Amino acid sequence: MTHRKRLLLLCFLDACTIAGAVILACFLRFDFTLTAAEWQMIPFMISAYILLTLAAFHRGKLYHRVWTYASIGELLSIVKMSLWVSGFMFIGLFLLQPLFPLVSMPTSILLISWMLMVLGIGGSRLSWRIFRDSYLIKKGGQPRRNVLIVGAGQAGVLVTSELRFAKGSRYWPVAFIDDDRTQHHLELAGLPILGGKDKIQKAVETYQVQDVVIAKPTASKEEIAGIIDICKTTKVNVKILPSATDVINGKVSIGMIRDVQVEDLLGREPVTLDIAGISSYVSGQVVLVTGAGGSIGSELCRQILRYHPRQLLLLGHGENSIYEIDMELRQAFPESSLMPVIADIQDLAVLEEIFEQYRPKVVFHAAAHKHVPMMEQNPFAAIKNNLFGTRNVADCANLYGASHFVLISTDKAVNPSSIMGVTKRLAELLIQSLNQHSRTKFAAVRFGNVLGSRGSVIPVFKKQILQGGPVTVTHPDMVRYFMTIPEAVQLIIQAGSMAKGGEIFILDMGEPVKIADLARDLISLSGLEPEVDIKIVYSGIRPGEKLFEELLTAKEGILATKHDKIFISEPLPIASEEFHQALEQMELLISAPGTDQQLKEVLALISQLVPEFQRQPANTEPAARQVTAPSSA
Repeated sequence: MTHRKRLLLLCFLDACTIAGAVILACFLRFDFTLTAAEWQMIPFMISAYILLTLAAFHRGKLYHRVWTYASIGELLSIVKMSLWVSGFMFIGLFLLQPLFPLVSMPTSILLISWMLMVLGIGGSRLSWRIFRDSYLIKKGGQPRRNVLIVGAGQAGVLVTSELRFAKGSRYWPVAFIDDDRTQHHLELAGLPILGGKDKIQKAVETYQVQDVVIAKPTASKEEIAGIIDICKTTKVNVKILPSATDVINGKVSIGMIRDVQVEDLLGREPVTLDIAGISSYVSGQVVLVTGAGGSIGSELCRQILRYHPRQLLLLGHGENSIYEIDMELRQAFPESSLMPVIADIQDLAVLEEIFEQYRPKVVFHAAAHKHVPMMEQNPFAAIKNNLFGTRNVADCANLYGASHFVLISTDKAVNPSSIMGVTKRLAELLIQSLNQHSRTKFAAVRFGNVLGSRGSVIPVFKKQILQGGPVTVTHPDMVRYFMTIPEAVQLIIQAGSMAKGGEIFILDMGEPVKIADLARDLISLSGLEPEVDIKIVYSGIRPGEKLFEELLTAKEGILATKHDKIFISEPLPIASEEFHQALEQMELLISAPGTDQQLKEVLALISQLVPEFQRQPANTEPAARQVTAPSSA
């Protein structure tokens, strides 16, 4: 039905209801015995009431409400508008009575008419919802999945209504869980509130629950993680309603109810940022992001644009990834100045042209080869890109007067056991060496794995689960730190604002996570049972991998910053001249086609610069090192 037809229909129904209310009010007032004069007054009363009420309802936008979901709020609006109408009628009768004796009418009729109008009009609105609810609840149809709602608040009620009545819904809410003891053993929206989260397991068994929906959009990350931990002990799919804003606005749809993600398991609270500090070095500046098409680089671009740089340069080697992020950002930030740049950081001449033309003031260097086993097979490629590519970008930043240079590093640079890790450690030492003689503030940010990045285990595990398994884990004791990409990038940008030059910032990664436990969690949250529905197979440690990652070397100390999730490792003394001489010698060795002898000489040079480097061969277990992390982690 079109809006115009719907409006005309509602106006017609209201007019009929008003006429009936006025006539019945007169009959009630005069004990169903009306004189001829009183009969003459009724058409005047009906006409006045209809005109005033329709005008008031239109002014109050009551004809724009979705009455399918009519509630107390809509009824109160009808009461308020009807009171205004009755007030105008009272004033009209008071003013006109001396002039026109025909309009003499007891004012009690106005009160009776108002009550009957509220009952009639309000009842007509709510009756459709009552009919709809009772009809659909009793209505049969396709089999639905039983759902347990965690959260008996406004969000829970909205979710319940949406699951019941959304077109094509495959879900059927059966009960609530809430930790508020005052609500226990009561009913909400026709469903029992069974108790606190300790009752989830029993509720799943009693009501044959197949899905659990967490409808607590204002709950802390820690509380959500606790609920998920309980749900993991049951064979149910776990879903979550994430948006508090939409719940406040009364907007909930099945599309908003998403599957629980690994990020929800971490229980990490949102990052708080010093907006003024970030804006002071990014806003109004030309900013360069290398590796802009990658997981970290693309998120850096998204977040940097929120601080209104004068121009953002998206530098990357792969044209497809740069094209995709460029198109995404142009749609999301149409007023921003973007410049996609296809270039290889190993090409110094091209980099010099870019810096000469655009003069970036802030550089975030995210470009790197990151895949550990693959870099073990291609060591020269890792050295050329991660070390000498970084040197090229850093030298240009120094030469062309950049104010800040932020290197994206990794926990694999600590006590490195892989080619990838040691090249990132050399890159850290390189920028600390350059910082000794430069006006540019060189700094590195070191952190662990990020969820959802290219090459991350999470997409691999999910794909394996969809295929029916098995899920492959390298080692039962493999442990890693994890954080989300947005959180890591927020802290990277924040750390850049704190840089004075030469620091290695270390991000608080929280508690380390066993990869095997992560695999089991993903299987459980898919409604399957680990080792029964989906097998877990251990494939052995790959070349360059360690059981434990660390955030600090044994020689590094740690200092706090003004941000509770960012720390600084105390810089180690660097013999700058000897360091750069060794790099020049290494560059000569890798300039020619690689041989085993050249690789041995390169590795010997690397071991001189990074004595803690112990290359880890494949399928052997490294000595278990103590996991070292910031004290708050």
